[in-house]
Amino acid sequence: MFPSTSPEAGRDPWPGGPRPGPADPTRGQPPAPRTGPAIDDVERRERGGPRRARRSGVPARRSEDDVEVEEEEVVPPVEVRRPLSLTVAGFAALLGVGLVLGAQTSGPGHRLPFALIIFGVQLLFVLAWTMAMRPPALLLVAGVSAAVAGAADVAAVQTEVAGLAPLGYLAAAAFLAAVLGQLVRRVDRVRVTDSLGTTLLIVVGVVAFGTLIVLSRIPAGTQAITVCLTASGVALTVARLTDAVLAWPRLAPQVPRGAAGVVAGAMVGTLVSAVLGSYLVAPFTPTRAAMIGLVAAVTAVLSDLAVGYAEAGRLMAGELPTMWVARHMQGPLGGFALAAPAAYAMCMLFL
Repeated sequence: MFPSTSPEAGRDPWPGGPRPGPADPTRGQPPAPRTGPAIDDVERRERGGPRRARRSGVPARRSEDDVEVEEEEVVPPVEVRRPLSLTVAGFAALLGVGLVLGAQTSGPGHRLPFALIIFGVQLLFVLAWTMAMRPPALLLVAGVSAAVAGAADVAAVQTEVAGLAPLGYLAAAAFLAAVLGQLVRRVDRVRVTDSLGTTLLIVVGVVAFGTLIVLSRIPAGTQAITVCLTASGVALTVARLTDAVLAWPRLAPQVPRGAAGVVAGAMVGTLVSAVLGSYLVAPFTPTRAAMIGLVAAVTAVLSDLAVGYAEAGRLMAGELPTMWVARHMQGPLGGFALAAPAAYAMCMLFL
């Protein structure tokens, strides 16, 4: 409706003329002032458009922060399975005992039994890590890793001067061979960039076990192997046993591990190495043995923990778990694989 002038408004009617029509909006009375707050163009643009009337019963628009808070899902923590933790602890203890006893059989001109034990552990490492991480061209990577394991053991036994240079050359050659084998196949070529780290970890871990054979040929090397591997085995076992009893505080909801187990394992492993150092001959002392054992124990438990984080990441990414036994052997095997070069380095630095 357009505004019009009424005779009751106190104005005279139009004389002798026709009845006026609707008044021009430009000449009519000014509109009534708005009672609501004024919104200028700048504020309207910031809000993304003009305000719209909200019908009764329709809730107000929620801000983006409120929507994000409501949409964020609370991830329940993964259950810590006590039988599984006890099983992994037993496997770590058996593996440590086997490696320590195998080192005691090593002697000048008699290193073949220890090399055979190391080769068996290397094959377990290849099986567990390839089945758990599943790189492209899995059979090729596993075959190259097994071949370089045998070559590294032979090089560690047969070389005139005990050193890590032959093992480093073999690791580099095996890594290049595995990558080239993945590039040849068109199906695996797409994933070769993502699998570089996986292939490198498998190859380096296999060759790292050969460090123990090299260390057994160095004076006081067998005693260093005993101290470091005992500390690593005790640390891994205590960490898993603690998780079976009290996995607290949780390091991540998706990882069934607790900080108490990691800390307790490293501390008990260091204590056991110090006790062993008090019974060994020179140049070992309780202080030196504790320092060497501390490095080996911390390396082992952190490697085992990193494997747990990697497994949780693969499950969150949607990858299907494969080979239950291999996945849970992966942590202790990775811990001993990294403890071996750590033992060699500490022996060279402190003994």
